[in-house]
Amino acid sequence: MKSLLIIIDGLGDELIPALDYKSPFEYALHKNMDKLAANGIRGDISICEKDFAPESLKCILRLLGVHPRDFPTNRAYLELLAQHRDITEQEMVLRCNLVSVDREGKLLSFNGEGLTLKQMKEVALLIAQGSKNIECVHLSGYRNLLITDKNSEFMEKMAVKPPHESVGENIEGLLFNLKNNSLVLKDFLIQAREKMRKLEKNGVHYELYPWGASVRTVMPAFSQIHCGMLGATICSAEIVKGIADSLKMERPKLIGATGETDTDLQEKATVTLQMLQTHDFVMTHFNGSDEAAHRKNYTEKADFIARIDKEFLAEVLTNITVTTRVFICGDHGTSSLTGKHLVTPVPFIAGTVAGFESIRPIKTYQDIWGFLYERGNK
Repeated sequence: MKSLLIIIDGLGDELIPALDYKSPFEYALHKNMDKLAANGIRGDISICEKDFAPESLKCILRLLGVHPRDFPTNRAYLELLAQHRDITEQEMVLRCNLVSVDREGKLLSFNGEGLTLKQMKEVALLIAQGSKNIECVHLSGYRNLLITDKNSEFMEKMAVKPPHESVGENIEGLLFNLKNNSLVLKDFLIQAREKMRKLEKNGVHYELYPWGASVRTVMPAFSQIHCGMLGATICSAEIVKGIADSLKMERPKLIGATGETDTDLQEKATVTLQMLQTHDFVMTHFNGSDEAAHRKNYTEKADFIARIDKEFLAEVLTNITVTTRVFICGDHGTSSLTGKHLVTPVPFIAGTVAGFESIRPIKTYQDIWGFLYERGNK
């Protein structure tokens, strides 16, 4: 028997007045999910419970059965691994958003709003030039990483609020601890802002927003955790790529995947089916739903969920030929009203395709493990 985990990032949400007081998931048309649920079970479940804040790194690792003692401090290191890069024990890496700020210093966006993808890449490359103490690695769009010497005291004292949860707040206040504890980073940020002055328009300027420092972390292989199960991951988000690489799961190259709502869903369906032919376990991840919610675009989120059902799930469920356990869920919720992550439970659907088995109740994340990995734990 095979296992397929489908994660729709940020799937949970609030009830939206404009969507007839339904969540984007409830509002979206998803007849294939409903069909799977009709022969299985559905409900709501908390992945993070009260153990940690709702965010993709820890929630996805929990879904994959990784013990909390092996969790990285933050996700930046795994995003670096996805670039086929590594750091030494004497270095640290930080996530770094390109953000827009008004003339009063208020954070207007966490994602370089107003700039094209080409401009964001050009800016990142410009900033990277001539920096001696900090290396800037461009990922995609507004996302970058900063590599610098490890400073344990700095990491303990630094508390930077995630930029996507800080829109509307003063950037100097948000980055005060970081700048106060690292003159190297403070100088780097000042120089970066100067290099971006040409982009200023109508009182809006652009700055770098470093956060989420992490260090080198080694996690056990997925096959080691699950008694030899061979796993693969279909994804385009940098953090999920890094998780797959760190757990030594196969990660096939995708051509049309973007990590956004315009990702190639047909390609993901094709590759998912290919991996199910050769692997015991496959995880397919969709990131666009979370990005749409961060943009507070609930209609885009609902439309994307409907497209996943129609363009991806219909193809996969129709063409699975070996009995396969399928579990669909969010890693966490993301509010389309505030753009922030939610601590509330997320929707899930569990069912069996190309065969039938009785499914035990799923009330906790341990029950998810029993459903997906039971064969590997016997």
